[in-house]
Amino acid sequence: MFTMRLFYLPVLAASILFCQQSLALNISDQLKIYGDFRARLESDFSSHKSSGSERDDRDRLRARLRIGLTFKPRDDIEVGFRLRSGSDDSHQSPHITLVDFDDNDTGDSDFNPDKWYFKYKGSNSSVTIGRSGITFWKQNEMLFDDDVTPIGIGYTFKAASIGLNAGYYTLPVGMQEFGGNLGTLQLTFKTDVGSGSFSGAVGYAAFDAEPTDADVANLLDSNGMRDYGIWAINGQLKFDKLKFGADYYVNNEDYSAADANAFTAFHNDQDTGYVVSAAHGNTKPQSWLFAYYYMHMETLAVNSSYAQDDWVRFGSAVEGRATNIKGHELRLGYGLAKNMNLIFRAYFVDAIEKRSAGSATDEDGTRLRLDFNYKF
Repeated sequence: MFTMRLFYLPVLAASILFCQQSLALNISDQLKIYGDFRARLESDFSSHKSSGSERDDRDRLRARLRIGLTFKPRDDIEVGFRLRSGSDDSHQSPHITLVDFDDNDTGDSDFNPDKWYFKYKGSNSSVTIGRSGITFWKQNEMLFDDDVTPIGIGYTFKAASIGLNAGYYTLPVGMQEFGGNLGTLQLTFKTDVGSGSFSGAVGYAAFDAEPTDADVANLLDSNGMRDYGIWAINGQLKFDKLKFGADYYVNNEDYSAADANAFTAFHNDQDTGYVVSAAHGNTKPQSWLFAYYYMHMETLAVNSSYAQDDWVRFGSAVEGRATNIKGHELRLGYGLAKNMNLIFRAYFVDAIEKRSAGSATDEDGTRLRLDFNYKF
């Protein structure tokens, strides 16, 4: 197991050696091999469980490796395939733990296909069939994690400043099993604002649960047992290197305080969330990025089994539980080269309310991350 983990370290060395050039390999005009590598130092501390007890501090060295290829026999057709690292049981995270400095279990180290698709692109529209991301414009991963790759069909259409995104997917439960469905529909628009631009979107994401499926039943917080119908309203104002963002989410499913599921009943009215952000700069070579995010996400505002898993340590070893939280992210980035950057993130998070009627206190946590990212 440890030998397999060491495979990632030569990739890091090669990244540094060839940092001034792209290593994407064009085998022919039609076939391209690409990938990316991440090395991450992560520290979690000052965190409390809902029982009131303190979580042990945790410091880790983690890594992610993804390798893919695309084949374009014509300008309007693309076939893609990609492998990613991670655990067989985690659909949210492609990271593996190389070293746990506190001698905790480092978990599984596996490789799985996370993308295989066929894409047809016309002059104003495109259709993607297979396993890939969802066709839904978003400026962050609060609604849906970019690492989650469902199987289905996605459609995009764009004319002038107006766009339409739609899709229907079967959701992964881990990397090898599937259960539950997701339907999406979104209208996007973009317009000039003085010397800048405004991009906006209004969309709906319907999570259709399959509570009789054994795999889905294992999702945290009974997420495989309930439907979600989430309205997403997003806006982004951009001026050169300065960017402001706002997102609002509301789950319009009608949950009851008398629901048979105790978790749903306790959080039945916790169904809204919002994010505001500001950023300056970018991670182009020798450039700096400064960003700030504030998030307030109630328990059932989004489906936490498929949303971002970055902000907190809450959850299991293979699935994040990143709702019922409010807090801050501070981000600092620097571009080392055309295909290489460093990103530092600091998260300070508190729970919005108790996790259950029997909880002694609210959860909280602090997390620091330093990522070395390299694309090839």
